[in-house]
Amino acid sequence: MNWAETLHTSWAAVRSHALRSLLTVLGILIGIAAVIMTVGLGLGTQKDVSSQISSLGSNLLIVSPGSSTSTAGVRGGFGTGTTLTAADATALASTVNAPDIVGVAAEKSTSLSLTANSTNWTTTVTGTTPSWLDVRSRTMLSGSFITDAQQAAADSVVVLGSETATELFGTTRVVGQTVTIDSRSFQVVGVLASAGSNSSSNLDDVAIVPLSTAASQLIGGTGSNSVSTIYIKAASDTQLSGAYQEAESVLLNLHSISDSSSADFTISSQDALVATATSIYQTLTVLLTGIAGLSLLVGGIGVMNIMLVSVTERTREIGLRKALGAPPWAIRRQFLVEAAILGLSGGVLGAVLGIGAALVLPGVIGSSVVISPAAVGLSIGVAIAIGLVFGVYPATRAARLAPIDALRSE
Repeated sequence: MNWAETLHTSWAAVRSHALRSLLTVLGILIGIAAVIMTVGLGLGTQKDVSSQISSLGSNLLIVSPGSSTSTAGVRGGFGTGTTLTAADATALASTVNAPDIVGVAAEKSTSLSLTANSTNWTTTVTGTTPSWLDVRSRTMLSGSFITDAQQAAADSVVVLGSETATELFGTTRVVGQTVTIDSRSFQVVGVLASAGSNSSSNLDDVAIVPLSTAASQLIGGTGSNSVSTIYIKAASDTQLSGAYQEAESVLLNLHSISDSSSADFTISSQDALVATATSIYQTLTVLLTGIAGLSLLVGGIGVMNIMLVSVTERTREIGLRKALGAPPWAIRRQFLVEAAILGLSGGVLGAVLGIGAALVLPGVIGSSVVISPAAVGLSIGVAIAIGLVFGVYPATRAARLAPIDALRSE
């Protein structure tokens, strides 16, 4: 038998038991579909996280305060203290020893209720400086952002996020309206363009006021000069490392700390966040792919079992072919090709199911799913390999049957 005859005979044998063949490849089908969806979900989530982090600015450094200790001796984690001040942000922005830093913006945030007419809405009220818009890479939808004069005079003005503006005013013109924040009236001077959300907050649900106003009217009290975060914009992506070292040096000098390991602040970069997120999702992808691989293993065992059944059913056929002169390698090739066809069928059907699910899944879970051609091709190749590997034993068993014994079987 040549290859064409072998393929024709193998396909006829698989097709003659269509239902049994379909049930045989079910495990491979499910495994391949799971692998494609798992890899696609991992790549999609990684893409979403990278996009969200990049939207904040790829050349952005984030400075957080150190830990806090309560009067009862309970120590909080980093970010809970009040070790950063507005003076730190001013020093970072004005120092001549930090040429890689081109923008600095301090933040002081809390959750407060906003009232417009009869509508109430609770959101994050953030006090910051005019440089925030450029440092955070945000744009205005309408109106204007906080000005230096408003910051200096601690004016009662507010810039709303697009979602906050919609919740309070609907489709009404927002700029020029009055909003009550913590029983104080603020004039809306602008609305931010939509920026979506990240893993921790909705960037469009926010109210921005001058930092001086927040400290004196909304988030005052003990430590009113403290800030919760300082954002630093480096001149470029390549100068991010230099900006990091400059910022650390300036803050250590300001806080009279000689050893960086004792710093009462932390500086993180977007690159570090992207690397961490990528590492997490790669680990999850490997784990889930391994689980899907178990389904492929079960599918391979199913192929071997059915091929053994096929050898038993066709024992007389094998004996007759050997009696007519078919060599063992021809018998072995016949059954290996049948096993490969089963593997290929499971791989193709699994790929179709996986791609179809990857197209539907984003609308269900609200997360991107990236279809990887490499993953699809590799999965189909693995399915064929599984068919061949698990078909070796049945094929070898068929090839070793003695013609006289095979012809005598019932």
